[in-house]
Amino acid sequence: MLQEVLFEDLGVKSYKEVWDNQEKLLKANADIKMNFKFGEAANTRPDQIPTTHHLLFVEHPPVYTLGKNGKEEHVLISEADRIKKGIEYFHINRGGDITFHGPGQLVGYPILDLERFKTDLGWYLRTLEEVFINTLADYGLKGERSVGETGVWLDAHVKGKERKICAMGIKCSRWITMHGFAFNVNTDLSYFDHIVPCGIQNKQVTSLAQELGRVVDMSEVKYRVKKHFEQLFNCKLT
Repeated sequence: MLQEVLFEDLGVKSYKEVWDNQEKLLKANADIKMNFKFGEAANTRPDQIPTTHHLLFVEHPPVYTLGKNGKEEHVLISEADRIKKGIEYFHINRGGDITFHGPGQLVGYPILDLERFKTDLGWYLRTLEEVFINTLADYGLKGERSVGETGVWLDAHVKGKERKICAMGIKCSRWITMHGFAFNVNTDLSYFDHIVPCGIQNKQVTSLAQELGRVVDMSEVKYRVKKHFEQLFNCKLT
């Protein structure tokens, strides 16, 4: 069944503001599900509960975020230097380790009720990865998965040349997702020098601009990501 997903491009917004917004959207959907579970419509099938799917696009000012099980030692910059450089820092409730968000990076937050898609987190993450594998193919690049490492890579199986271009980390509560992906488009990659990206040692980070040797039109990238998201998740962005 074709799902409708409410799409919003937030432009440039602070990490905390958008994190709070995600929490509100997740809670609203969780409350709807609880009302159906214990209310008069208690026999309603989970895939028929009228939750609302969302997809948010945003660019953040420079910020490091550390996942709930991430390691503080993967932050290589002192607090004083980080503040001097104007980089925020948050320890958050998604999976994964340390990552960077900043200008020139397309960050996306799908708030989806997987009971109306498929209740399988592995399927969800692999489908998100496929969105970016297909997007990279539009630019003549071969995106790949790396065994045991969520996200999308270039030369994932060539030792010493592995380059991560899209990081992912999610939270799921009552089968409702939040957090999501960070796709390096025109990102200043020097910010990654101060962390161990995703907690993975001895592997590089790259961007679409670095791979193509030119600045990339962000609006075109957004269009392509949205198209592949609709196709792979069998949904309509409205």
